[in-house]
Amino acid sequence: VQLQASGGGSVQAGGSLRLSCAASGIIFSINRMGWYRQAPGKQRDLVASITSGGSTNYADSVKGRFAISRDNAKNTVYLQMNSLKPEDTAVYYCAARNVSGAPTSAAEYDYWGQGTQVTVSS
Repeated sequence: VQLQASGGGSVQAGGSLRLSCAASGIIFSINRMGWYRQAPGKQRDLVASITSGGSTNYADSVKGRFAISRDNAKNTVYLQMNSLKPEDTAVYYCAARNVSGAPTSAAEYDYWGQGTQVTVSS
């Protein structure tokens, strides 16, 4: 499975961005896809994830502002980010996991895309 992330950029606080993650390869095996982010000097944290059945979960810090969705026909997962804050600044990574069940850490994801930088200025 290969993951290609895109859509990062620089915006002012309050603005919006949409990230995309296109999957290719043996994609039928994917159970869950997620978005993680990592700020300089910090660990990689979950932002949101979505299962093949459409169930979603979000970090508390982004609930009500971010929305994860998937287009199965395009094998693509999206992260719509609204009301962005400076503390959302990070490199965002998409990830995919084959095994069912909710992972408890980033290490439980099987595949990773390259990161895309999101910078929010105040």
